[in-house]
Amino acid sequence: MTRNVIGLFIILFGIAAAPTFAEDSQFDPGLPQISWSDTVDHYGTRCVVYGTVVASKDIGSRCFLNFDKDFRTTFTAVVPSNLYGQFTSNPQKLFLNKHVRVVGEIVKFKDKPEIVIAAAGDIQIIDSPEPPKKGEEVKTQGNTVTPEATAKSGTPKAQAPTAFTPAAPKVLTDGVVKIATFNVLNLFDNFDDPYVDSEYYPGKRDSEIENLAKIIRQADADVVAFQEVENRGVLENFVATHLSGMGYCDVVLIEGNNPRGIDVGLISRLPVGEVTSHRHVDFRSADGKDMRFKRDLLQVSIEPEGYSPFDVFVVHLKSKHGGADESRPIRLGETLAIRKKLDRILTNDPQALFVICGDFNDTFDSEPLQRLVGSGDTKLTAFFDDLPEDKRITYNRSYLSMIDFVLGSPGMAGLYVPKSYDVILGTVETNGSDHNLVSAQFKLKKQP
Repeated sequence: MTRNVIGLFIILFGIAAAPTFAEDSQFDPGLPQISWSDTVDHYGTRCVVYGTVVASKDIGSRCFLNFDKDFRTTFTAVVPSNLYGQFTSNPQKLFLNKHVRVVGEIVKFKDKPEIVIAAAGDIQIIDSPEPPKKGEEVKTQGNTVTPEATAKSGTPKAQAPTAFTPAAPKVLTDGVVKIATFNVLNLFDNFDDPYVDSEYYPGKRDSEIENLAKIIRQADADVVAFQEVENRGVLENFVATHLSGMGYCDVVLIEGNNPRGIDVGLISRLPVGEVTSHRHVDFRSADGKDMRFKRDLLQVSIEPEGYSPFDVFVVHLKSKHGGADESRPIRLGETLAIRKKLDRILTNDPQALFVICGDFNDTFDSEPLQRLVGSGDTKLTAFFDDLPEDKRITYNRSYLSMIDFVLGSPGMAGLYVPKSYDVILGTVETNGSDHNLVSAQFKLKKQP
């Protein structure tokens, strides 16, 4: 039975295949040995590709190794960031202007060929950029992989996920509940999901995940809203593995609309009631185009025993990637659609209790945020006035801006605990994310 047939059998019938290590034989001479310029003829085939890296760029989450100055249409080798520590130096400098061979499956991404390497040992520096003739030995130029990585024969095995065991729901004694939001920057696992474009986003390094957990433990919030999580299994495994003992009884995540699989989700110590996804809601962008939420608008009912229930809306608006002006009509369309939803709630119950939180990808004074916040009796409240100016930073990479918020309905604003709004300042290195966690506290009323 061929490898492809076995793989199809596994996909169709759900047989779990154990991940393998990269061995010394990964550059099998039985594989096609080709030049980088011929990769367009080998889509879907595992090959050994030869050439010279003429340009390289590390963008943090991955490093691009390009074999032609026209990198937009020609072959690229992609090194995921979780492999960086296994090389003797940063791959951007290590492989630049070097003859190399790369092994892996050639895939098409944005109409060009590429290989996303699976292990540090899948790329080697060699003497000649030309594919060898049959029987010819390939001369390598020393080891570019650390001894620790060599001993492990490549990347560590992907571990089986740890089952999430719900804790007993928390019983409030004083009615105070702490709500937080955290964009965790591509919280992915090491398994390929064939249904989303996630090949550029391998699982985080252990140190990054530990830093995420450290921040969440420091916040010690009863409800945490998340952005940029690959799927529910990843979130459950993260809670079970890194947040055990913190008392979270519910994990909520519904697949959204993002093509690379970044979803919004939530964990709670308090009982969760009805959950609503708005991913299928149709509306128009500000420039009149039909659209849906780029991720989702997730609505979760939190029902603490003996106290007033409230809803948490989790958002992740369209980013400014590709240009702020080009993306603004999309963000504005999303905020207008959200505001329409909130107005219906407040029309039925002016004192409805809810917060809306997440990564809004825009500053508070922007038109999309101002249209969402509204005015008059139904205006949402932002509580960051409690913070000094130098602490109003939630995006910690380059721009150092405030784009993540916890906003409250008029009724929820009346329950806000003064001076409780907080941002845990950090960096990409200390947080495991390019965002800072934001939180606020509210004192709920007892139900009769």
